[in-house]
Amino acid sequence: MSEASSIATLPTEKTFTAYSQEQGKAYAQSRPDYHFTVYETILNHHKTSGGLLDTILDVGCGPGNVVRAFSPHFSHAIGLDPSEGMMATARSLDGLTSTSEQIRYEVSTAEDLGINLPQPIQDASVDLITAANAAHWFDMPRFWVSVARVLKPGGSVALWTSGRSRIHPSVPGATILQDIMDQIEEKYLSPFFEPGNFLTRSRYTSLPLPWTLEQPISEFDESTFFRKDWDVDEQFYSLEPELNMDMFEKMIATSSPVTRWRQAHPRDVGTENDVVRIYRRAIERHLNEAGVEKGKERIKGVIHGAVLIVKKK
Repeated sequence: MSEASSIATLPTEKTFTAYSQEQGKAYAQSRPDYHFTVYETILNHHKTSGGLLDTILDVGCGPGNVVRAFSPHFSHAIGLDPSEGMMATARSLDGLTSTSEQIRYEVSTAEDLGINLPQPIQDASVDLITAANAAHWFDMPRFWVSVARVLKPGGSVALWTSGRSRIHPSVPGATILQDIMDQIEEKYLSPFFEPGNFLTRSRYTSLPLPWTLEQPISEFDESTFFRKDWDVDEQFYSLEPELNMDMFEKMIATSSPVTRWRQAHPRDVGTENDVVRIYRRAIERHLNEAGVEKGKERIKGVIHGAVLIVKKK
């Protein structure tokens, strides 16, 4: 390995990278896991397209929920994330592979894919690479170069996003409530949006792929590209789509624009001026005016998730 390649790349994403272990723990408790059909779709496509079940590498793994879900199907499992806090949380939650081997968690970026580690991720050693709600933070040209290095021929790369959550039509006055939510977002959060946030909203339709890069990477097969979009009535998260207000607060607090807003307004966090509380009070007022009893306000969202799978030749 050259001296240049052993130098760790600085992460392109700064918000979650800076998470402490306490923040990582709160993230793990508040973010719902994906529905089993998401995992089934990826695993079935990987296997039926010739993929093996030796090693899985989850990139931007956060607290490790995805690699833990897949690890019982693989002999070896690795989770990478640039955040020390997230890695500390993931290690505390553990997880075993099909061979009863512990999941290996390491601090590394999506652009390096472990080349900088004392025990580097070896060339052509990985069967399945996953990135859940994370690829929009990657430097995609550099990510694909590293993927071409570590992925075995016939291996798969699965990238997915939950897209933009909208108010479910069954919520009283859903259209009006959505307008209220959009106005709060525009007023408070729009300055804290980054390009990656817009990639999720388009459900990765413009996410750079190996053959769309300025310098295409020929190791990947465009003809076998797979995409699945979840319909409104298909569950993308394992959590019930209807949330009480306490759960709504905890979940929205983990979004990156809200995290950046709170970093910019530390004195307002936890007060009535907190953007999370502003959202909550607006929802409560709307539902109360629509006839919902105080203390029984619940909100339901529509998730249009999407999974993209790329195969290596």
